[in-house]
Amino acid sequence: MKTAAIPAVRVPPELRQAAEELLAEGETLSGFVEDAVRRNVEYRRAQTEFVARGLASRDVARASGRYITAATVLGKLDRRLKVAHKKSASAK
Repeated sequence: MKTAAIPAVRVPPELRQAAEELLAEGETLSGFVEDAVRRNVEYRRAQTEFVARGLASRDVARASGRYITAATVLGKLDRRLKVAHKKSASAK
């Protein structure tokens, strides 16, 4: 597959300097920018999918008339957290 170029981005000199100062050994500024774009694309995909799942769940709840209260959800999350804390404490 052929590669494609991302348009050049104008940034203040301070931002470029800050990015260059944070480069890992052997890392290039181009590699840093590519990684940043790749991570942002993945983040936005995940965000879009999350919203889509939420909207679908809302639609199912509206159609069925069945809703789960916030108290129920928080109670389940609290129980999960307690189990995770117990597992973590016993693993030490």
